[in-house]
Amino acid sequence: MSQSEGIAVGDGEIIGASADDGAPAPPLIAPGKTVIVGRSLWSISWRRLKRDKLAMVAGGAVLFLVLVAIFADQLTALYGQNYLDQHSVGADSLLDLATNLPLGAFGGISGTHWLGVTPVLGQDILALLIYGARTSLIIAVAATALSLVLGVSLGLAAGFFRGPLDTVISRSMDVLLSFPTLLLSISLITVLSFISTSQVLRFGLIIFVLGFFGFPYIGRIVRGQVLSLREKEFVESARSLGASNTWIMTREIIPNLIGPILVYTTLTIPTNMLGEAGLSFLGVGVIPPTPSWGSMLSDAGNYFQVDPMYLVLSGTAIFISVLAFNLFGDGLRDALDPKSMR
Repeated sequence: MSQSEGIAVGDGEIIGASADDGAPAPPLIAPGKTVIVGRSLWSISWRRLKRDKLAMVAGGAVLFLVLVAIFADQLTALYGQNYLDQHSVGADSLLDLATNLPLGAFGGISGTHWLGVTPVLGQDILALLIYGARTSLIIAVAATALSLVLGVSLGLAAGFFRGPLDTVISRSMDVLLSFPTLLLSISLITVLSFISTSQVLRFGLIIFVLGFFGFPYIGRIVRGQVLSLREKEFVESARSLGASNTWIMTREIIPNLIGPILVYTTLTIPTNMLGEAGLSFLGVGVIPPTPSWGSMLSDAGNYFQVDPMYLVLSGTAIFISVLAFNLFGDGLRDALDPKSMR
């Protein structure tokens, strides 16, 4: 009597085992024994990440920031304030007419304006921070995506094909890395801004500048990984079976780059957030009245001696957001690193 194979689960239960005559097949394992099932790399990484409490807290903060940016309209509607509303004149003025500073302690904090209002214009600071999160994340994520597309594509091509192509791409990335990025960004945005004052164009310029001058970093990382991966046995096996270069790059090499790419993404987004804030702080970022944490910080610097809360709140928003992304990126790197002992 022949018997088909079954799958053992639980405490010795057999699924799919049967005899040819329909009678129950004898168990393949002893009752009370549990079969050990291997875990995937992602399952192991997730378990390691969950054990890193600091990274999980930081990940929660990142998720909260993303949700705030996505639902900024709904949140401000529930809050009852809009960042465009000004409380500087008229019966609802919240400013001292003599100094243009918020009335009350701590920058005009009240039950209506939970974080107070800004000097001169009397805008609600919490509403500005909420919409500033959207501005910062849109630019940072888009710039990071541009860096990934350029860096991964060029790094993959350079590392896989090597030869003259590798030389041209690598030297081009070295040249870009030698540029003073901040000064060049300011010059480029200033010159191109004379063409149009469109907010969409300004967003596009900032995204291009941050993304284009940032791609050599991920490009060099990907190139180094591909130089190692292309010599592995599984690549040689695929090549011996007649697989094309495109198939090998997309099916064999890129899946092995997901870990470094994820880590790079979580560490580059905060860098681009700081880049956008820095450009806005210097006056070449987003165009008012679109809120930006950098422009808020620049404006608050004029009043920090008499209204320090404005500076503290905008600076804290940048600090917490960047710190959360960096801590989560560090935790993700440790979780994906098989050599890590954490």
